[in-house]
Amino acid sequence: MTHLLFVTADRSNFADFSSAIEKQGSTISWAPSGSQALETIGQKTIDLVVTDETLGDMTGLEFVGRLVAVNPMVNCAAVSSLSEEDYHEASEGLGILMQLPPNPDQAEGERLMAHLNEIINLTPGTK
Repeated sequence: MTHLLFVTADRSNFADFSSAIEKQGSTISWAPSGSQALETIGQKTIDLVVTDETLGDMTGLEFVGRLVAVNPMVNCAAVSSLSEEDYHEASEGLGILMQLPPNPDQAEGERLMAHLNEIINLTPGTK
């Protein structure tokens, strides 16, 4: 079973998205800020972190930068309204698995989990 951490100040931004992920058998923990998410990651095994665009205490991309400094092996997806080109420029070197649109829907949840499952199944010692 995969365990995801959603980082958002407003859970309603991920309502349909999280529902689609839970229907696939994954569990979700929630953190309302970047700093709280970093604490949670230090206490639990997380397979994927999904961060909202703004977190209150930092932006989603700032959070991913801090996360990568602490644990570069955690998979991440980030909500961003930037164009594909601007997003690539802003997130370069952070190793983000996928850019998500604001208020991602069920289809985005299914797409993300399919992508994550491909990665997990390719990683030696997992399954």
